[in-house]
Amino acid sequence: MTEVSDREPPRRRVPGPARPERSARPVGQRRPGPGARPARRPPGPRPMPRVIRLGSPRPRLRLVGVALTLVLIAFVVRLLQVQAVDASTYAAKAEQNRYVGYTLAAERGGITDRTGVALATSVDAYTITADPTLFTREQLKVDDGPEQAAALLAPILGQEQEAVVQKLRPKDKKLRYVVLASRQTPQVWKQIKDLKTALATKSETDKSTVNVLAGVLAVPTTKRVYPNGDLAAGILGWVNADGKGGGGVEQQLNGLLAGKDGEIRYAQAGGRQVPTVGSTETPAVPGSDVELTIDRDIQWAAQNAITEQVKKSGADRGYVIVQDTRTGEVLAMANSPGFDPNDLSEARSADMGNAAVQDAFEPGSTAKVMSMAAVLEENVANPLTHVVVPNRLHRGDRLFKDDIDHPTWYLTLNGVLAKSSNIGTILATGQLGSSQKQANQVLYSYLRKFGLGSPTGLGFPGETPGILVAPDQWSTSQQYTIPFGQGVSLSAMQAASVYSTIANDGVRVDPTLVRGTKGPDGRFTPAATPKKTRVVSEKTAKTLARMLESVVDDEEGTGTKARIPGYRVAGKTGTANRVDPATGKYKGYTSSFAGFAPADQPRVTVYCAIQNATKGSYFGGQICGPVYKQVMEFALKSLQVPPTGARAANFPVTYKP
Repeated sequence: MTEVSDREPPRRRVPGPARPERSARPVGQRRPGPGARPARRPPGPRPMPRVIRLGSPRPRLRLVGVALTLVLIAFVVRLLQVQAVDASTYAAKAEQNRYVGYTLAAERGGITDRTGVALATSVDAYTITADPTLFTREQLKVDDGPEQAAALLAPILGQEQEAVVQKLRPKDKKLRYVVLASRQTPQVWKQIKDLKTALATKSETDKSTVNVLAGVLAVPTTKRVYPNGDLAAGILGWVNADGKGGGGVEQQLNGLLAGKDGEIRYAQAGGRQVPTVGSTETPAVPGSDVELTIDRDIQWAAQNAITEQVKKSGADRGYVIVQDTRTGEVLAMANSPGFDPNDLSEARSADMGNAAVQDAFEPGSTAKVMSMAAVLEENVANPLTHVVVPNRLHRGDRLFKDDIDHPTWYLTLNGVLAKSSNIGTILATGQLGSSQKQANQVLYSYLRKFGLGSPTGLGFPGETPGILVAPDQWSTSQQYTIPFGQGVSLSAMQAASVYSTIANDGVRVDPTLVRGTKGPDGRFTPAATPKKTRVVSEKTAKTLARMLESVVDDEEGTGTKARIPGYRVAGKTGTANRVDPATGKYKGYTSSFAGFAPADQPRVTVYCAIQNATKGSYFGGQICGPVYKQVMEFALKSLQVPPTGARAANFPVTYKP
């Protein structure tokens, strides 16, 4: 008997790929157990098993790994370049593109008259700017963005549409700031802002609408305004498009008036400020206010009077100066024709200066007062000295005459001045030296002391020192014409200063236009005390003042039209051959009148000159005498100067031989 073991026989392992498929068994057939007879295999050859071979993944993995490594290396290198090597450069570019800045214009100081009345002031304004990069197709998605914007802006700004287009489409494609219009009124900016808002609102609901004004911005600034129009324009000057003084006091004191500009920088996106980022600002420092010596009312009276007379006489131009005889302060300085600094487009360049200090002309007989001052101061004659004045006088290579033909006159020295005799003046000044050469030197020294040939001290832009050559350069004729005001040139301001010197007891005070300045802190700083120079003695000055009264008060004087009822008036007429600035030759006349009042206690000096009168009379006493009277009368009343009492007896004009 066979012994049966209770241990289970070991299982045979068959490899997966070589394992034959099991044949199907009929349903219900039992699986042969141990010891059973194996099933019969079907006849025929046994099929070979199918084998699938897979490629190795390692080469592909290596390739992908290398590629990823190279990409990562490139990113790392770029990152190092941006964050380390070129960090500052990229940061600067980012700042440049993100942040914009503009200048905060300092408020320009005001200019007032001596009483605080505004003559020049500044008001709020806007400079209209644009960022051209915000008008490109990339930004607006249209090709004609600049044209559409210009069509809207040009009528508001008062410019040609093509000019605006050129600014919005500059040649430099990177340009991010252009000025479309400077110093526009708040109303102009409001119109543009309203258009921007309307376009922005419409573009939110209508995708076909483009806000072509998104890149238009405004920078707050100020605009210079002259409340009185053309009043004192020659003194004030104007401010140019750059905000700098272009003439007059605006130019002379630009450093004080302009202040110091500030700056602001802020982050922007799409042409708008990003409020959450913040900004940096350097505040502007306002300019100082300037107080002039001018009296607005007297300036108006002077300007009105000279304008009317220039028009009536058909003259080229005229000037009137009013000066305080004691302090040298200029109370008025009027020119005609003038200009309106509020609208320079209508001004002629020839009228935009201050002719009263910039024109040099031969004064004529008003200069005789200096010749007489020299004669009196040198004690070679006195007001009663007899002077025989023939109808003609031969000197050098010329034959001299007076303004009218006359028989031989028997005049006192006072009469020579009263009747404005050229011949009598030549004879009197000839006594200044033992020879004509010496007399010339003495006269020259007095002309210099009176201020001829030197700036007045105003420091005004374009001021002329006049023309006075050294006596050794005087021609034969000049030796005899200079004593009566031909062959020497001065300005209206210099001429007025001569008469103020006589009125101030012989002491010349440099004329002044500025009383002081008031800084941003509100502190007033007075102007420096003007220079004073003794020219002639008090006795000589007072004697001359009485002689000048004869010119106005005596019936034989040439200045009777300058009389002012109730006041003692000292004055002198002048009618000189005029040098035409265009040709350099004599053409027409310079008519003038100079004087002061009250004659015994002088307070005010007035000088008037008219160039090339072509209608009516051209004599100084006839056309400038009335202007002098009108302006002097107004000034005396405005300053509340009372009449000074009894009239002194005049020196005689003639004598009996």
